[in-house]
Amino acid sequence: MNDFFRNKIVVITGGSEGIGKALIDALIPLGAKVATCGRNQDKLYNLQVQYSNHLLHSMVADVSRYDECENFINSTIETFGGIDILINNAGVSMRSLLKDLDVDVIKKVMDINFFGTVYCTKLALNSIIERKGTIVGISSIAGFRGLPGRSGYSASKFAVNGWLEAVRTEVMDDGVNVMWVCPGFTKSNIRNAALNSKGQTQGESPLREATLMSPETCASHILKAVAKRKRTIVLTFKGKQTVFINKFFPRLADTLVKKFFFKNGELIK
Repeated sequence: MNDFFRNKIVVITGGSEGIGKALIDALIPLGAKVATCGRNQDKLYNLQVQYSNHLLHSMVADVSRYDECENFINSTIETFGGIDILINNAGVSMRSLLKDLDVDVIKKVMDINFFGTVYCTKLALNSIIERKGTIVGISSIAGFRGLPGRSGYSASKFAVNGWLEAVRTEVMDDGVNVMWVCPGFTKSNIRNAALNSKGQTQGESPLREATLMSPETCASHILKAVAKRKRTIVLTFKGKQTVFINKFFPRLADTLVKKFFFKNGELIK
């Protein structure tokens, strides 16, 4: 894997923290040229300082806005000359039962998770085709099994999986690999930054961080899969178990998922 990424131009959306930051930390020592974007200018500045002697291009951009995606992708191509690998990592989650939810929250989640992937992929596509590169979507187990209290998040990840599958078949003859990655619960700020029923940041998550996969481990799995040009990967035993049970025993999956996400009749947020 070490030689595979040398001098490759890798674009990672949402790279200022979590899985995105772990991907950058893994790729820079491998000799990759990395471009990333995020909404937090301070975090991007700190990242740029950390890798001041390396080839890192960063830009403040909100992936839910086409014009900002366009500026980011175009500036990356101008800086490095093209794009070999695009990792659509930027995302947001949400926590609320539908009966309590403002529907604008679902739109915001879709704009970031789904349309952010659409915008960046479309804008980078010609360059990736020229280089016979790779498109990656960081999806979720929620893209295989709808999760209660996370209906908008689940919808966005189902959309990402289906859309990338369609794109994969479109570009197969162009030598481009398209893959989607479904991590299980990972130590990441995405849960703490999840939106509540009113679209405000949730804050603390009740999940025990010590039991979760680290972003570094997740990033390692992703990069190995990219190098092997995999179609899709599902991480963690619980994730694989959930996908299997939902496919072959959907009613049992309903019961188990309900039991996992509700305690004493209340949604675990």
